[in-house]
Amino acid sequence: MRIGRTVAGRQARAAWMFLAPGLALLTLFTAWPLLRTAYLSFTEYSLLTPPEWVGLANYRELIADDQVMNALQNTVIYAVVVTPVTIALALALAMALNAKFFGRGIVRTAVFVPFVVSLAVVSIAFRFLLDPNYGLVTHWLDGVGLAPTQGALAQPGTAMAAVMAVGVWKNVGFYMVMFLAGLQSIPRDLYEAAQLDGASRLQKLSTVTMPLLSNQTMLVSILAAIASFQVFDQIKVMTNGGPAMSTETLVVMVNRVGINNLEFGYGSAVSVLLLLLILLLSMAQYFYFGRKQVRY
Repeated sequence: MRIGRTVAGRQARAAWMFLAPGLALLTLFTAWPLLRTAYLSFTEYSLLTPPEWVGLANYRELIADDQVMNALQNTVIYAVVVTPVTIALALALAMALNAKFFGRGIVRTAVFVPFVVSLAVVSIAFRFLLDPNYGLVTHWLDGVGLAPTQGALAQPGTAMAAVMAVGVWKNVGFYMVMFLAGLQSIPRDLYEAAQLDGASRLQKLSTVTMPLLSNQTMLVSILAAIASFQVFDQIKVMTNGGPAMSTETLVVMVNRVGINNLEFGYGSAVSVLLLLLILLLSMAQYFYFGRKQVRY
C-alpha cells in the first residue's frame, strides 16, 4: 500500500514538473495581464501620469458613451450574422467533402488554406479587390450594375458586409475540418440501420448526423462566437472602423481609445465589458448545447 502511494506521489510530482513551465507562461501572459486590465479599469491612467483610482467612474462613463453603444451594436451585428453563416457553410462543406469523389483532397485543401494565411494579408488583398478604381470585384459588380458609387469600403452598409464576407471566407475552412472529423467518427452501422428502417436522407440527417455532431456543434459555435466578438484584424486593415465608425467594434474601439488616445483606464473598462459579454455568451452556449449532447 505504501509502495502504491509512493509511486503515485512520484507520478504527481513528475506531472507538476512538466506542467510548471506551461502554467508559468499561462500566468505570465494571460492571468497577469487579465488582472492588470481589471485593475486599470478602475483607474484614470495615461502614459504620462500614474494610475489614479477613480472607482466606477469609467464604467459610468462607458454606459453613457454613445461610441461604446455604437461599437457594441456593430459587434453584435457582426457576430449575429457571421457566426451562423460560418457554421452553416462549414457544416455544408463538411458534408459535401465527406463523400468520396475524385480530387476530394485538393478541394479540402483549397477550402482550408485561407485559414492558415495571415488575416492581415487576406485583408489587404480584399481591400485591393474592392478598390473603387481598379478592384477586380468592383469591376465585376460594375458589369452587372451593382457596384457602389464610392466603393464598397467607403459606404457604411457595404463596408460592414465586406468585412463580414472576409471573416466568413477566412474561418469557414477551420470549422469545416472540425465538422469533418465529427462526421468521420460516426459509426456507419447507424446509417445502415436507419436505411433498413426506411429513413430518407433528411431523416438520417436529423436523427443520426446532427445529434451525433452535438459535441462538434457546441465547440464550433462557442469558438465562432468568440472569434466574432473579438474581430479586429480585417477591420483595422480594411476600414479602420470607418466610414463614420460604421464598422468599429469593441476591440477596434479598445485599440483606438487605449493605444491611439493613450486612455488606458477607459480602454481597460471597455476590454472588461467585452470579456464579460464573451463569458456570458460562452456559458449560455455551453449550457444550451450541453442539454442536447448525445453520447455513443
